[in-house]
Amino acid sequence: MAEFPSKVSTRTSSPAQGAGASVSALRPDLGFVRSRLGALMLLQLVLGLLVWALIADTPYHLYPAYGWVMFVAVFLWLVTIVFFILYLFQLHMKLYMVPWPLVLMIFNISATVLYVTAFIACSAAVDLTSLRGTRPYNQRAAASFFASLVMIAYGVSAFFSYQAWRGVGSNAATSQMAGGYA
Repeated sequence: MAEFPSKVSTRTSSPAQGAGASVSALRPDLGFVRSRLGALMLLQLVLGLLVWALIADTPYHLYPAYGWVMFVAVFLWLVTIVFFILYLFQLHMKLYMVPWPLVLMIFNISATVLYVTAFIACSAAVDLTSLRGTRPYNQRAAASFFASLVMIAYGVSAFFSYQAWRGVGSNAATSQMAGGYA
């Protein structure tokens, strides 16, 4: 039998100072902005901003339909900003326990349905709430138009989110390397 060596070197080391508390610098992923998901989110942000800015510049508080349009437009605009920042800075990769493709698909489907109702409410109330040719009429009509475009953008995002959730067109390795967006 081999004897246990009489001298054993046992050194312990401590982690580098501050290594556990350091936070890596957040760097934007410009590849995300060039992706379909990033481009659609930017489009949703710009068009959503137009919808609520046009309605906010009119006396919308007098008509309940426009209160609903404002709620939908502002709420979804803010949530889209949160998702955009999460994906831009790749924070969704750090929160790996959240099923992001599923979350994004549910959000986009919900946003599409909410914008359908907002578009219908906004369009139906234009003639009832303002005189044709006046500034509020034109703003509300433009808001209806942009609401339809945002609704389509969220619908297209819902389609692509469904494909990403189902894994259509990619395998696990490429979806992990692409950061979850195409």
